[in-house]
Parts: sequence; C-alpha cells; structure tokens
Amino acid sequence: MTGTEVQNEADDSGPSGYAAARLRLLTEGARSGPPRRAALAELTDDWLAGLFTAAAGRLTGVSLVAVGGYGRGELSPRSDLDLLLLHDGGDPSAVAALADRLWYPVWDLGLALDHSVRTPAEARRTAGEDLKAHLGLLDARHLAGDLGLTATLRTAVLADWRNQAPKRLPELQELCAERGRRQGELQYLLEPDLKEARGGLRDATALRAVAASWLADAPREGLADARRRLLDVRDALHLGTGRATDRLALQEQDQVAAELGLLDADTLLRQVYEAARVISYASDVTWREVGRVLRSRAVRPRLRAMLGGGKPVAERSPLAEGVVEQDGEVVLARAARPERDPVLPLRAAAAAAQAGLPLSLHAVRRMAATVRPLPTPWPAEAREQLVTLLGSGRPTVDVWEALEAEGLVSSLLPDWERVRCRPQRNAVHIWTVDRHLIETAVRASELTRRVSRPDLLLVAALLHDIGKGWPGDHSVAGEIIARDVALRIGFERADVTVLATLVRHHLLLVETATRRDLEDPATVRSVAEAVGTQSTLELLHALTEADALATGPAAWSSWRGSLVADLVRRVAAVLAGDAPDEPEPGAPTAEQERLAIEAFRTGSPVLSLRAQPEPAPEGEPAGGPEPLGVELLIAVPDQPAVLPVVAGVLAVHRLTVRTAELRILSLPDDVDDAGSVLLLNWRVAAEYGSLPQAARLRADLVRALEGSLDIAGRLAERDAAYPRRRGWTAPPPRVTVAPAASRHATVIEVRTQDAPGLLHRIGTALEKAAVRVRSMHVSTLGSNAVDAFYVTTGTGAPLPLPDASSLARVLEETLRG
Repeated sequence: MTGTEVQNEADDSGPSGYAAARLRLLTEGARSGPPRRAALAELTDDWLAGLFTAAAGRLTGVSLVAVGGYGRGELSPRSDLDLLLLHDGGDPSAVAALADRLWYPVWDLGLALDHSVRTPAEARRTAGEDLKAHLGLLDARHLAGDLGLTATLRTAVLADWRNQAPKRLPELQELCAERGRRQGELQYLLEPDLKEARGGLRDATALRAVAASWLADAPREGLADARRRLLDVRDALHLGTGRATDRLALQEQDQVAAELGLLDADTLLRQVYEAARVISYASDVTWREVGRVLRSRAVRPRLRAMLGGGKPVAERSPLAEGVVEQDGEVVLARAARPERDPVLPLRAAAAAAQAGLPLSLHAVRRMAATVRPLPTPWPAEAREQLVTLLGSGRPTVDVWEALEAEGLVSSLLPDWERVRCRPQRNAVHIWTVDRHLIETAVRASELTRRVSRPDLLLVAALLHDIGKGWPGDHSVAGEIIARDVALRIGFERADVTVLATLVRHHLLLVETATRRDLEDPATVRSVAEAVGTQSTLELLHALTEADALATGPAAWSSWRGSLVADLVRRVAAVLAGDAPDEPEPGAPTAEQERLAIEAFRTGSPVLSLRAQPEPAPEGEPAGGPEPLGVELLIAVPDQPAVLPVVAGVLAVHRLTVRTAELRILSLPDDVDDAGSVLLLNWRVAAEYGSLPQAARLRADLVRALEGSLDIAGRLAERDAAYPRRRGWTAPPPRVTVAPAASRHATVIEVRTQDAPGLLHRIGTALEKAAVRVRSMHVSTLGSNAVDAFYVTTGTGAPLPLPDASSLARVLEETLRG
C-alpha cells in the first residue's frame, strides 16, 4: 500500500485518520527502508497539504515548505517535522492564525515539530546569519500553497549558497570537525550516535551541501548505500525504542539487529562501522578538495599576473619511483604503469606516509582498478615498503584508510577482511580490531630504536590480533595466520618463526607480570622457554607496550610497565650467555679477489655494479622474489676516509643503501708487494629513475678521493632545494656501545631513521674521531637503519670505554642535528 493509498483511507478522519494510517504504515512488516520512509513522507505531505488548504481558505501569498530531513523526504518513525510557513508579508494576523491552525494539529498528535514563519527576505537573512538554517533551506521542498513563492526562495537560497561558498564551506568544515571531536568517530564507538558522530548522517548531509555549492563533490561510490544503511538502522532504533533517539545503546542493539534481519548485534555494529567508514573517507577526500580549490582560487589571480595570463602548471615533486607530490597530495607519476608494477600501491603508500601527505583518491582508484596481484612470496621491495609504511607513525592511519577504502588492503592481505570493522565489546578497547592493529603499529614505530629488528616488531604489531577474526583463542589462531602471512610476504623461515612466536605470546609478559609470582624461578623459566632468545624477548617487550598503549588509557600504566620490565630483566638473565664475537667474514669470492687485486695494482678504486638475485627461502626453488636493489662491489686501496667518501658519492647519485658491509682484505702472498684493500659490498637501489652507469660512479669516486669533488657541498645544495614537508617526526636516534660484543674491536650500534646521506654523515663523524672502521654491517629495514660498526684505535686495539662512550654521544648528537 503506497502513502497515497494509506492517506485515502484517512482522508475522512482528519488527524485521527492520519494517526491510524501512520501507525499501520510503521507496523506493516512487509515494508521497510527507503520505501517506508518515502511512503511516510508522502502520507505526511498529503495530510499537511490538506490541513493547509482547509486552514488557508482564500488567503494568498503563503506556502508551506518542508526543510531539512523532511525536505529530503527522509522521515524516520520518530523524526521531527521541519516546516517553514512562507509568506509575502501580507496580513500578519491572518498568517499567524494560519500558523496556529497548522501547528496545533501536529502537536495534538504528539509529533515533534520544528517550525518557523518567515518571508523570503527573512528566511534568506536568517540563513546568512545561521549556517544550520541555511543547510536546512538547501533541502526546501514545496508542500502546499503558492508554488512560485517557494520556487523563488529555493532559487535565491541556492544562489546565496554558491556565492558565499568560499566563506560558508570553511565554517561548515569546522562545524563538522567540532561535532566529531565532541561525539567521537562513529566507526569505532560501541554506543554510537548515528547522526552526530563523525561519519554519521550529519556528515552525509554536509557532503550534499558541498555538492550543492558546485565547488567540489564527494566520491559517490558507496556513499548513497552507506547513508541508506544508517537511516535503516535509525528507523529500526526508533521503532524498537518508541523514542526519537539517534544513539545506538548497547541494550538496544540485539533488538535493532533482529528488526533488520541481521544475525546478531556484532553484525549490526560491523555494518554501521562500514557505512561510517565510507562517509568519513568521503568527507576527508571532499574537504581536501574544497581546500585545494579555495587555495587555487586565492592564488590564481597573482599567478596569472606573473605568467602574463598563461595557465599555471601544477608543480610535481618526485617522492619515489612512479610517485610524485602535486597540490599537497601524493599522485602517480605520468610514466607510472600500475598494471606492470605490483609493488606500486605499497610504494606510493609508504612515500605518502613518510611525507605526511594524503594519497590522492584518483591514484588509489587507478591502482585498485589496474594493479596486478603480488607474486608469492612477495618481492623484497614490497616487504620493505610495507615495513616503511607501518613505521611511519601517525600518518600511517590515514594512508591505510585510503587503501582500505578501495579494497587494496584486503587484496594485499586477504586475512585482513575477517578483522575489518570488527567490534571489540570490551571496556578497555577503544578501537575496532583492524584500527587497533594499525594503532599498535603506530605505537611500535615509536619503539623501533629499542630493538635490533624493527621490521619484525612492526609486522608483529600489524598481525598480533589477526586471530580475532576466527573462533577460539585468538593467539593460537593468530600464530597460524601470522606464519602463513609472513611466508607469503617473503620473510626467511627463521624470521617467520619469530613472528609466529610474537603473535602466539603477545599477552605472555603482561599476564605473567601482573598475575604470577616473579620471585618463583619456575615462572621466569617458563617465560624464557616460550620466548627462546634475547632478541625475541626484546621484540616481545616492545610489542607488549605498543599493544597496551594502542588498546586504551586503562590498559597501560607506570605500574604495569615496571612489572613487565622487571619480568623482562629476570628472563634476560636466564637467557644470557656469552655474547658472540665479531662475525668472521667468509672467504672472498673470485670476483671480490679480482677487484681487490686490480685496485691494489692500479692504486685507484674499481667497482662492479650488477643484479644479485636473493637466495630462495629454505626448501624452495631458486628464482623467487626480485632483488631489493643491485649488488655494488667496490675495492679501494686501504686509505683514510673511504667510508664517508663512498657513502657520499652514492648519496649524490641518489642511491639508497639497503645493506652494506666493509671489510679489510689482505691480498694473497703471490701478489707482488702484497698489502690490504678495503672491500665494500653494498646493496643499493635508485630512489627513483634508473641506476647510474658504473663508469660515472667510478669517475666521481676517483674525484672524491682526490678531493676535487665537493660531496658535502653537493649534498647541501640538494637538501636546500628539496621541498620541506611536515611528514612524521621519527623517534630520536639511539647510539650505544655494545658491551662485550667483540674481543678485537669496539662495537658501536646505531639505530636511526634512514635518510639520504646517512652513512656519509656517520662515516664523516667516525673519521673526525680518528677511529678506524675494522668492519661494518649495515641494514635498512623499512625506513629504519640498524648499523653496527666495529672500530679500533689507530693501533688496532679496542677503544677504552670512556672513549667509546664519548664517540657514541658524538654520533648521536650528529644524527640528531
């Protein structure tokens, strides 16, 4: 039965007939959702039009107008009726009498009414002073009376809105932001306000207002469906409670789920969260576009004057291979080919997070539509880019949400779909499972200086609760999933075992520390047996803290932290053994020996630049993932300042060092005038573009060693020209002296954020300190550099402890500067 058919039944009965027809419509089980809302609006339209006709008589120059939600034709069971009685300024007493004859029947039925009586000029003036009134008038819809009066007002209000958009839209954005701060984010709340929370119905209405301004438009895919879903939930809430409420309280959720035919309250919340996520993301994209357009309008006249009327060209600044910055967003380079580059989504996301910039909607959608799936196992670059993304701090959240909005996360990590938008009915948790995992990675990124394997810490943070999408103990299920994911993304089997252990035991430290007797040796031994190694204990300690901090304010305290730290100290003592000495280098390869002999005989550096495939994981055939960069072998006659010079030349050529080893190679006795050569084995990759030719690298290396190439000046010039971005503030560097790590040298450990020219700065500082680098082992894990330098005095002895500590402080200050 349509709204008109219901009204026909009610026509002879006046208000009581409307009430009966309304009740029948709302209790009719066969109809719900948009059809019921439309029918209720139509029924109400006809009733009010009848009231108006009977009350107005021969009075002219008046009309009845629906505004706000009623104007949009979206009447929920307990919605207010937003009505405007519009008049041309004629007989005031007649208009007042008409208003009384309209409003009182509505009140008599117990319906909520938001009403006003104005002339078009008064309505426009009110809209100009009150943003909310202006928003309501954007949805004005004629109900009865003088259609021309209503049409004139609609036209004027829309024209005012478009003319005033540069002023009103920033006001609207701030209104939405303030409401979000007050009400929270709908997609994470256990008892959300469907209308007022961020990502709710108010925000969906704000997006309509932005579109009406013609200044920008929201991404429409999924937006209408998300809005409909929230309205359906509100309808069921109104019917279930019999009240005009927008807050989905815990005690109402089972009844609302049943009304909607859903399995349970968790399914209901998940649908609400998914809808809110769509609206929130659309809001972010839309307000970013509004800001870009307004900035462009403000700058355009000046640019046109400077360019003599020519059209300004948007500046594009490279960030990574196939990725550039334009207009404050990360977009794809013109030469990017997502269909041929499966790593591009992760590379673009990592570059965006590192730069603290949003991923362009167009770029994300293009990648989602065209990019090829990653092979299994992933290429090394894909794994490194994932680690870089996870280690980028707070900007990771927005970038991850952009990937999620277009389905790229579930494409990369299929197991993610089970935890996506999954609620946690726990007073301690403040996030859904998926957001908690990302928040844990954000917290873990602040602790990367405490561990020797930040890549394992960050991936463990991402996966530690992945088992919550499966029945049973989530730690047990998560261990299985984590092992599978780690193998798929290309970790070596030893690292896979560590990750599985971290996920399986991510609650072990805090539960043991707070519930067991730490004075009992059996307690400490059981933890030591579960953890296995010092390095895993170090990782588990950091993961425990990151997990708790990402859970909510009630999950971590100084007291809990001290208990866990005490347990870690006791377990570390059990696991302690003799520290390994400096790793013995393997015998030089034929290629290394050839380069060393040539360098010694010519007295100048020689090098080899070639692709070096990664070894296949144990038990798997060769020819797996592509290498992370190429192998660069450099042999240089033993002399001072080789490390900073080589590192500086690589930085000048925009080569990123992924791994590096330095060793002193003594030449065989059969070489005339045998001596020693410094052999540097590096894995490098171009920041973007192609690799330089080996001949150019060697020529610049010769010039730098001779002193004719000003490396420091070249790097300073490039840094000065490099655009400054807000980015993320990385944790401060940490430089320590490893106690008893070697009998033959002092080991200086450096943990810091990777950056262009980092090894050049470290090498220069070591050179100024007059220490000799006996060997070094450098690795870049995501965006984190984890380096060990085995240094001695000029006579080849380990540094005295005071000198070593002073050197560590100098290095740390250098890196902080």
